[in-house]
Amino acid sequence: MAIKRISINAEMGSDYAVHAQIRGHNLVIDQPKPGGTDLGPTPLELFLFSLAGCVASIARIAAGQQKIDLRGMQVVVEGDLNSAGLLGKPTDDRVGFQSIQIAAEIDADLSDEAKQAFLDEVCARCPLHDNIHYTTVVVHELSAAGCIA
Repeated sequence: MAIKRISINAEMGSDYAVHAQIRGHNLVIDQPKPGGTDLGPTPLELFLFSLAGCVASIARIAAGQQKIDLRGMQVVVEGDLNSAGLLGKPTDDRVGFQSIQIAAEIDADLSDEAKQAFLDEVCARCPLHDNIHYTTVVVHELSAAGCIA
């Protein structure tokens, strides 16, 4: 089994903005004003956008493999969460999204049933969809100062 590790190095200074350079692309995650400087999406928005981007990218790959003329695709991802926990307030809910909904409009010469089957296959092949749908082990640790490359 070939395992590929994808690593992201993000840095935050004295404000809420978190910066990363990924393959030459400068990205910013920020919070809206007044707390942040609104330089970019929040981590939650970026998470949902990442899921939409993954679904669309896998759709493009699958369409090419299946010789489907995929003229375009609109993917809307919405997530519902109780923000009390992330704000440090007591809650019985988990801190993460309680549910995530993906709605896709597929521009291709397929019946609605074929479009649904295609979307089902795409979501089954999407690594981010998989990580959200199934349990993934996440480990966190404190790194010694100056040890992060």
